[in-house]
Amino acid sequence: MLAVLLLLAGAVAAHRFQLGPSHLPWLAADPATQPEQVAPPAGLELPAASTPSPVAAAAPAAGALDAAAVRTALRRAVKDDAFGRRIAVGVATLDGEAWSTGPDAFTPASTTKVLTAVAALEVLGPDHRFTTTVASGATDGEIVLVGGGDPYLSESATPAQEVATTYPQRADLATLAVQVRAALLEQGAEGAGQVKVRLRYDDSLFTGPGASSHWRPDYVPDDVVAPIGALMLDGGREAGGYGRADDPAAATAAAFARQLRAAGVTVVGKPRPGRAGAEQLASVQGAPLADVVETVVARSDNEGAELLGHHVGLAVDGEGSFEAGARATLATLRGLGVDVAGTELYDGSGLSRDNLIGTATLVDTLQVSAAATHPGLRAAWTGMPVAGFTGSLYDRFAASPSGQGLVRAKTGTLTGVHSLAGTVLDADGQVLVFVAAADRVDPSRALDAEAGLDALATALAGCSCTRTG
Repeated sequence: MLAVLLLLAGAVAAHRFQLGPSHLPWLAADPATQPEQVAPPAGLELPAASTPSPVAAAAPAAGALDAAAVRTALRRAVKDDAFGRRIAVGVATLDGEAWSTGPDAFTPASTTKVLTAVAALEVLGPDHRFTTTVASGATDGEIVLVGGGDPYLSESATPAQEVATTYPQRADLATLAVQVRAALLEQGAEGAGQVKVRLRYDDSLFTGPGASSHWRPDYVPDDVVAPIGALMLDGGREAGGYGRADDPAAATAAAFARQLRAAGVTVVGKPRPGRAGAEQLASVQGAPLADVVETVVARSDNEGAELLGHHVGLAVDGEGSFEAGARATLATLRGLGVDVAGTELYDGSGLSRDNLIGTATLVDTLQVSAAATHPGLRAAWTGMPVAGFTGSLYDRFAASPSGQGLVRAKTGTLTGVHSLAGTVLDADGQVLVFVAAADRVDPSRALDAEAGLDALATALAGCSCTRTG
């Protein structure tokens, strides 16, 4: 009886706490011990696959936006007094004209990341990968860690049993260190397996200050955001994910020195800034840009968005900085046919209160990212959180449950500013693009304003807002 009770307890614990290969790696399936595929017996004829009957009628093709229906659906929602003096709203079909009310432009907060994401995908491509390298230094025995602007560079390698469930995949310093040791030994480093180096680091890919002049001056000192540079471990976050490194490049180099020692390389002295030589010794690549964009949008990752903005500036203008990134983002969107009139951009994350984004600009950007003619931009769309389920919307829509699962949108939050920009499935199964932003909210009504935006989006979910025929 005791044995049976112990077995039952183990089964319950395994289910409740999800024990298995991720926590007990020796239980992981060994491919070498798995059954081989067996060919079907000779003469066996399998029936041809048949096309199943549809389980539901196809949704009718969307027609023009019914502005009167939109006004009726939103009449009560836009009058929520939690929004304060200003509420801007824009609604459109995926490829049609838009309806809007309120000011033409507003302080966007993190909905700015939608613009940055689309611009990055357009100029770099969804398959682009950021590369971190190690090169020779200025003198013999010197190596240089070179930053490539990867927002998700990690110190340690992902355990084998967690690779399949880790997203996005991450380049890591441990792998880079092993490559460096192998390269130096191949070059004939002295001693039987003895390798000594002096470590330098180079984060010169980007230029300009690490903080935008349009940010509040306390953002970096108070660890709201890390100083932005081309060499950042975990986006400049310290262990635990809450604090930020004062000097991300130096912190990354220190972590790399640890990994070099773990790989059997002796590091002489402390890492110092330097410039890379011509010979590349090792490199690691991060996840495809599409995966990075999805993660930045879903998590509302400020450092990740700023790195993407710097890359846009570098690709378009040859300069990786806040100013160049903002300028290149607007130029790229303009080239995609987006109306950028009235939009002023000073960063890639939306931390700047000086940003102004036109309602039409965000609506156009969302439409372009969903268009069949621009499949490479789709990650900006698919990365948006789903109401009540994922990302920065996982704990929202509690007071508007009928919108859960039907709304997917990028959130925006600063003190006194609350916004949503994304898509909603309406009562007829049509996808609508919407933008809603209140930028004069009393800070004491912040939660009420968020609930009001949730209710507004949910009202669209209950609306028959297009004329079909």
